[in-house]
Amino acid sequence: MSDADDLKRQVGEAAAALVENGMVVGIGTGSTANHVIDSLGERVRQGLDFVGIPTSRRSEERARALGIRIVGFDTHDRIDLTIDGADEIARGTLHLVKGLGGALLREKIVAAASRRMVVIADDSKLVDHLGSHVPVPVEVSGFGWESTARQLGGLGARVTPRQDRNGSLFVTDGGNMILDCAFAPIADPARLEAEIAAIVGVFESGLFVGRAALALVAGRDGVVRIEPE
Repeated sequence: MSDADDLKRQVGEAAAALVENGMVVGIGTGSTANHVIDSLGERVRQGLDFVGIPTSRRSEERARALGIRIVGFDTHDRIDLTIDGADEIARGTLHLVKGLGGALLREKIVAAASRRMVVIADDSKLVDHLGSHVPVPVEVSGFGWESTARQLGGLGARVTPRQDRNGSLFVTDGGNMILDCAFAPIADPARLEAEIAAIVGVFESGLFVGRAALALVAGRDGVVRIEPE
């Protein structure tokens, strides 16, 4: 296991330890979230009783294979705890960029329905300003995406339609497209999130402002708990 994988394992295990019997848990998507799912599967084998609402088909398949019971919003309207990764975490505020894994709309629906969101990452994801290293993914309608892209460009973004491994336009679990929007370091994430949301054709952006209650960040000194200032 590489050093990066080991950090993801450490933080995944620490996050899984927060889950208690009877909880409804939002299950995130991505390589770090996979370690959470694996740890939760082991805890289920040891007797932990909870249900999960996954943010992607990939996470659902992995969770089911490990014996985790999956439910939906038709039977559970609130989530006690969501555990998910992030592509960038702003120091101080814990504002996030998410969605490089392609599940941002479902991730934000789950986060919005959660009493508490815990974000997990290694310390390379900590930044002073969002947009420093990664683009902001924006999930959009496939119809008229060119017009939507031009409007996002008007906000100062360099817009690139996401492609899959075959070179075709990437399609999300919901049948939508993703436009990766590279901004300069973002001075006001809340304002930008609102401006993006106001564009017709946009379903959601990967800016998660004020959603995370706690970050578990793995580094050389182990797993550190960070709360918003």
